Amino acid sequence: MAKDFKIAKTQGLCTRCEQALNEESPIVCLARLGEDGIVREDYHPPCWDAIVAEAPADQPAPGEAEDVLGLWHSIVPKKEEKKKLLIDDALLINFFQRLDDTDEPTRIAFRYVLALILMRKKILVYLGSHRDDEGTEIWQMRLRKFDTTHDVIDPGLDEDRIAEVSEQLGEIMEGDFDE
Repeated sequence: MAKDFKIAKTQGLCTRCEQALNEESPIVCLARLGEDGIVREDYHPPCWDAIVAEAPADQPAPGEAEDVLGLWHSIVPKKEEKKKLLIDDALLINFFQRLDDTDEPTRIAFRYVLALILMRKKILVYLGSHRDDEGTEIWQMRLRKFDTTHDVIDPGLDEDRIAEVSEQLGEIMEGDFDE
């Protein structure tokens, strides 16, 4: 069974310089798998540019490290506004593809929920399923835009766990800038 993880909410500070992220200002957001779950990091664009510029040439780019689930640009919402979850389809597809061939239970659960979301959006098509030697159900799916097929492990999540993983995805994408 997959381990339960809580995502630490943003403190409204740049991860690099620890200065406040101002309302309606652009930010660079990164989601990575940490020891305690999925972690969101937010950066002022100049701080992110400095991280990229300082990265060793012989290592993966900071946004492409093995533990990185996704990287995107956003705007810090106004505190009094109700937060809206507007997830770009390309970002969902990127997350889905980056989690291909994972064997870590948290990533399998995350990818499964992404597959459900992409199916609902008619971006991912269910082709059929089979069971592997251990009895795990494997869904065969096709990404319409790329006409590629993918295997998605059904981790056997109940409705509560699916809701929890979906909430984690929402928290990663929208952040929480409340003090």
